[in-house]
Amino acid sequence: MPVYQLDSKRLVFPPPELARFDGLLAVGGDLSPERLLLAYRLGIFPWFSPNEPILWWAPDPRLVLLVDQFHCSRRLARIIRQGRFSFGVNQDFAGVIRACATVVRPGQRGSWLGEEMIIAYLRLHKLGYAHSVECRRDGELVGGVYGVALGKVFFGESMFSHQANASTAALAHLVTIMQNSGGTMIDCQVSSDHLLHLGARLIPGRVFYQRLALAIGKNIDIVNLG
Repeated sequence: MPVYQLDSKRLVFPPPELARFDGLLAVGGDLSPERLLLAYRLGIFPWFSPNEPILWWAPDPRLVLLVDQFHCSRRLARIIRQGRFSFGVNQDFAGVIRACATVVRPGQRGSWLGEEMIIAYLRLHKLGYAHSVECRRDGELVGGVYGVALGKVFFGESMFSHQANASTAALAHLVTIMQNSGGTMIDCQVSSDHLLHLGARLIPGRVFYQRLALAIGKNIDIVNLG
């Protein structure tokens, strides 16, 4: 399949079902809020390294976490119950996204999360679409997750951890928020052993797009639910 070249003057994407075998759908365009929100509504997301063209992806199969299928291990439940961590929502979005960009990840050199992407999501956050969940210990930010909320879906972009279990605890807090606010699904984008262990599963692209179409309705407001 060809990779589509986007026109920065036209707010349009090719159908996500036309993505290449590796999930790559299109190149170019911009990271304006309007284009990003359209992309998420269609099940498309940007993912590229600094100093590269903007790349847009729609992988098939798709990794999703249905919030009622989240697996909270006994150990994690005990850690949360003991009050080892405290949690917040949208208290430090910039801190979370910049930590995601700089955290050292095994087997990974550098970060795909460059300044252009950071600025774009900071803009979405100010508009009320991008959200963060912070995990703190003794007041220090030690873990977190950020993404975009539309309808009943949270599109997870990245998470980080400076202490064991901190990012997973933040994810568990996000799941609780979604359960309490009517959210149904977290889009995890691509396969991850860690997320599979937590209950995420790969589903065919056609099933994902069907679920997405049904779930994009009234926006989840997690701003005041932390």
